[in-house]
Amino acid sequence: MMGDAIEYESGTYEVDDSTGALETNSQNGIKCDWSGTINFNSSQIDFTWKFDWSELQSEAVYEITGHITVTSTNNYFSATKIDVRLTENNQVYTKQVPIESEYEYDEVNYHYSLIPHYAPIPEKPDYDKMFSPSDQNDTILVVGGKKLHVNKSFLSYHSEYFRKLFSSNDKQGDAKPPKRQRKQIPDDKEGQIEEIPIKDVSFKDFALLLSTFYPNPVFPTDKTVEKLLEMASRFMVSSVINIIEYHLLNNSRITDEKMLWMADEYGMPKLLEKCIRGLNTAEKAKKLDQSPEYKKLSDSAKAKALDRLIKLF
Repeated sequence: MMGDAIEYESGTYEVDDSTGALETNSQNGIKCDWSGTINFNSSQIDFTWKFDWSELQSEAVYEITGHITVTSTNNYFSATKIDVRLTENNQVYTKQVPIESEYEYDEVNYHYSLIPHYAPIPEKPDYDKMFSPSDQNDTILVVGGKKLHVNKSFLSYHSEYFRKLFSSNDKQGDAKPPKRQRKQIPDDKEGQIEEIPIKDVSFKDFALLLSTFYPNPVFPTDKTVEKLLEMASRFMVSSVINIIEYHLLNNSRITDEKMLWMADEYGMPKLLEKCIRGLNTAEKAKKLDQSPEYKKLSDSAKAKALDRLIKLF
């Protein structure tokens, strides 16, 4: 979903071969640092815009598109339009604008029109409907006093935890467990169906995990990935970790430091490699070192980060 265009008109500033930063402004959640310098050797003005839109990212904006138009009030160059597509924070746009070498300075300004793109709000899953009785389900998991009707084979295929759980329970079944552990199927069919308690987990968290890989899956979001990783690790559902790794690689706006920790903690090698490669400036290295996530990294991940920085600098 697209929001309304955010418009901004800068002041007019004199630029020459000694200028740098021209203006910093904030407009509706977008901060922009603008700089410009005349390069007489190339007969051009070098312009730079650096955008900080972390405030909008926290409001589910995943992309900003639009354009910048920079203008010479002295008409030393034609108004120049730069297309903009922001997909990460602190993204930088540069533009070299040719001018006649005879000019020692110019007076310039710019205007931008930028449109925020909001991630769609996912519908809240209907867990009661998702885990209701059906012909395809052959057991009941009881979590937090609520029942989830599931299929043993499907869960066993995805999880070593459930393979062991159902195997153990089936062996107990051969020994004729107490009747109170079995309930009648809630329809007209003959037979019995087991109820297996899952302890020390909330219904909401457990249903969230199952819904991520159950038929008609609910895809992870930045708000759910950390809990999902915790649950997927505990219940040994590697397919969910793979799904989350894809989300973090391609769609996430989580900070680099936290993403590196999650990649290390939950065994996501592709994400770990991307995060290590992303350590390409001293500023990023310092930010990682000062983050709470750095202290939680394994010795192996710290060594990889250090090796990357040694080769870089």
